[in-house]
Amino acid sequence: MKNYVLVGIGGYIAPRHLEAIKSNGGNLIASYDPNDSVGIIDRFFPRSKFFSNFENFYSYLQDLIQFDKLTIDFFCICSPNFMHLHHIKLGLRLGSDVICEKPLLSSSAHINEIKKLEKLTNKKVYSILQLRLHHSIIELKNKVLKEKKIRKKSNIDLTYITSRGDWYLKSWKGDVSKSFGLLFNIGVHFFDMLIFLFGKPLSFQIFLNESDKASGYIEFKKSKVRWYLSTDENDLPSECKNSTFRSINIDNSEFEFSEGFTELHNLSYEKIAQGKGFTIKDVAPSIKLIEKIINTNPGLEKKINHIHPYIK
Repeated sequence: MKNYVLVGIGGYIAPRHLEAIKSNGGNLIASYDPNDSVGIIDRFFPRSKFFSNFENFYSYLQDLIQFDKLTIDFFCICSPNFMHLHHIKLGLRLGSDVICEKPLLSSSAHINEIKKLEKLTNKKVYSILQLRLHHSIIELKNKVLKEKKIRKKSNIDLTYITSRGDWYLKSWKGDVSKSFGLLFNIGVHFFDMLIFLFGKPLSFQIFLNESDKASGYIEFKKSKVRWYLSTDENDLPSECKNSTFRSINIDNSEFEFSEGFTELHNLSYEKIAQGKGFTIKDVAPSIKLIEKIINTNPGLEKKINHIHPYIK
């Protein structure tokens, strides 16, 4: 049985991590969150220790390691994005492998910093990149590999709209200094997916980058991608009956991947426990791409056929 601790257990995504730990036969030793509305712990690990003071939490873990000789196999991070770097360092220094929600980090400099600490501690940092495990995305990846010899580039429209209420922009998620903005907080999975499917980006353009929506163009060796991300419910298509719309249109043919997301954290944890999780090496390309995009001024002076239909 693997031992886990979890930081940020009061957050939106934490229940998926709790379920993943439970489903993989793990044991949650302790958790931390400044918010004490964490009764969900009882559903999974009713005997687990909980702390709302971080110093007490960290001291407890150090005592377990030093005096009880307990091994903490995984230090899990579901805290706000701006705290990931700090918590990753703490987990590695405790002698644990780390599992961290997206976005893992926000810059190339931080990636290099954590790589060095991984070598010093001989531990690994894993990120949750669940789209790489989605059965439809894997099928598409296999199709792309089969068509690798075809000279023509595919024309792709990627659209992802997930509506958020007034609370979103008023929470830490709406504070760019804490969430790192829409492209990191929500877009990182989709940029990683595109790189997973099509390889290294050759060029990019950015046409729109606002607090609730962004759009641009990325060209790969075998594809041209127009993308659009939004948290504005007014962008949802009229036929959409829920709060989220996902679409990949490839050469005017719709690729379906709206279902099959509920078990992906469980599968992610399973792969990590087997030593097959996604590491910093996997995460780095998408972080570097977003880093470049957000440091580029948006403009519509480029070719009109590079602009996503929602922007047109």
